[in-house]
Amino acid sequence: MVTAWNRFAETRKTQVAEYHLLKQPFTLDNNIITLTLTNPVEEPLLNSIKADLLTYLRNTLGNSLIQLNYIFAQQESRRMAYTNKEKFEALAEKNPLLKTFQEKFGLDPDF
Repeated sequence: MVTAWNRFAETRKTQVAEYHLLKQPFTLDNNIITLTLTNPVEEPLLNSIKADLLTYLRNTLGNSLIQLNYIFAQQESRRMAYTNKEKFEALAEKNPLLKTFQEKFGLDPDF
Protein backbone atom coordinates (compact mmCIF):
# COMPACT_ATOMS: atom_id res chain seq x y z
CA MET A 1 0.00 0.00 0.00
CA VAL A 2 2.72 2.48 1.01
CA THR A 3 4.72 1.65 -2.12
CA ALA A 4 1.71 2.21 -4.37
CA TRP A 5 0.90 5.47 -2.56
CA ASN A 6 4.47 6.73 -3.00
CA ARG A 7 4.49 5.78 -6.69
CA PHE A 8 1.34 7.82 -7.23
CA ALA A 9 2.92 10.72 -5.31
CA GLU A 10 5.93 10.59 -7.63
CA THR A 11 3.62 11.00 -10.64
CA ARG A 12 2.44 14.28 -9.08
CA LYS A 13 5.91 15.62 -8.35
CA THR A 14 5.52 18.48 -10.85
CA GLN A 15 2.44 19.74 -8.96
CA VAL A 16 4.16 20.83 -5.76
CA ALA A 17 1.02 21.29 -3.65
CA GLU A 18 -0.36 17.87 -4.60
CA TYR A 19 3.00 16.21 -4.00
CA HIS A 20 3.30 17.85 -0.58
CA LEU A 21 -0.23 16.71 0.30
CA LEU A 22 0.52 13.13 -0.71
CA LYS A 23 3.67 13.10 1.42
CA GLN A 24 1.73 13.75 4.63
CA PRO A 25 1.21 10.87 7.08
CA PHE A 26 -1.76 8.57 6.65
CA THR A 27 -3.17 5.46 8.29
CA LEU A 28 -4.74 2.34 6.81
CA ASP A 29 -7.43 0.47 8.72
CA ASN A 30 -9.74 -2.10 7.09
CA ASN A 31 -9.34 -0.72 3.56
CA ILE A 32 -9.93 2.85 4.75
CA ILE A 33 -7.07 5.28 4.25
CA THR A 34 -7.19 8.28 6.57
CA LEU A 35 -5.06 11.25 5.58
CA THR A 36 -4.30 13.96 8.11
CA LEU A 37 -4.72 17.47 6.70
CA THR A 38 -3.04 20.40 8.42
CA ASN A 39 -4.85 23.20 6.62
CA PRO A 40 -8.44 23.63 5.35
CA VAL A 41 -7.01 24.75 1.98
CA GLU A 42 -5.80 21.18 1.42
CA GLU A 43 -9.36 19.80 1.37
CA PRO A 44 -10.33 20.99 -2.15
CA LEU A 45 -6.90 19.95 -3.41
CA LEU A 46 -7.39 16.43 -2.07
CA ASN A 47 -10.89 16.28 -3.53
CA SER A 48 -9.52 17.23 -6.94
CA ILE A 49 -7.07 14.28 -7.02
CA LYS A 50 -9.12 11.80 -4.97
CA ALA A 51 -10.69 10.01 -7.93
CA ASP A 52 -7.36 9.55 -9.72
CA LEU A 53 -5.67 8.41 -6.51
CA LEU A 54 -8.36 5.87 -5.64
CA THR A 55 -8.45 4.52 -9.20
CA TYR A 56 -4.68 4.11 -9.20
CA LEU A 57 -4.60 2.42 -5.78
CA ARG A 58 -7.53 0.11 -6.53
CA ASN A 59 -6.04 -0.99 -9.86
CA THR A 60 -2.49 -1.36 -8.55
CA LEU A 61 -3.48 -3.27 -5.42
CA GLY A 62 -6.39 -5.16 -6.98
CA ASN A 63 -8.68 -4.04 -4.16
CA SER A 64 -11.90 -2.26 -5.08
CA LEU A 65 -12.85 -1.73 -1.42
CA ILE A 66 -10.25 0.98 -0.73
CA GLN A 67 -11.74 4.24 0.51
CA LEU A 68 -10.10 7.58 1.32
CA ASN A 69 -11.08 9.80 4.24
CA TYR A 70 -9.39 12.78 5.83
CA ILE A 71 -9.26 14.46 9.20
CA PHE A 72 -7.91 17.83 10.24
CA ALA A 73 -5.01 17.89 12.67
CA GLN A 74 -5.81 19.59 15.94
CA GLN A 75 -3.87 22.77 16.35
CA GLU A 76 -3.59 24.57 19.63
CA SER A 77 -4.45 28.20 19.40
CA ARG A 78 -3.26 30.40 22.20
CA ARG A 79 -4.35 33.92 22.84
CA MET A 80 -1.52 36.41 22.99
CA ALA A 81 -1.06 38.30 26.24
CA TYR A 82 -1.00 42.03 25.54
CA THR A 83 -1.69 43.86 28.80
CA ASN A 84 0.51 43.65 31.88
CA LYS A 85 -2.24 41.79 33.73
CA GLU A 86 -2.60 39.22 30.92
CA LYS A 87 1.17 38.74 30.84
CA PHE A 88 1.24 38.24 34.60
CA GLU A 89 -1.62 35.72 34.44
CA ALA A 90 0.19 33.78 31.70
CA LEU A 91 3.37 33.67 33.78
CA ALA A 92 1.44 32.74 36.92
CA GLU A 93 -0.11 29.82 35.03
CA LYS A 94 3.38 28.48 34.41
CA ASN A 95 4.62 29.29 37.91
CA PRO A 96 1.87 29.46 40.58
CA LEU A 97 4.29 30.88 43.16
CA LEU A 98 4.08 34.23 41.37
CA LYS A 99 0.47 34.52 42.50
CA THR A 100 1.56 33.85 46.08
CA PHE A 101 4.25 36.56 45.87
CA GLN A 102 1.75 39.00 44.38
CA GLU A 103 -0.67 38.44 47.26
CA LYS A 104 2.02 38.40 49.96
CA PHE A 105 3.70 41.62 48.86
CA GLY A 106 0.55 43.35 47.58
CA LEU A 107 1.90 43.79 44.07
CA ASP A 108 -0.25 45.19 41.29
CA PRO A 109 0.56 43.77 37.82
CA ASP A 110 -1.13 46.73 36.11
CA PHE A 111 1.37 49.23 37.49
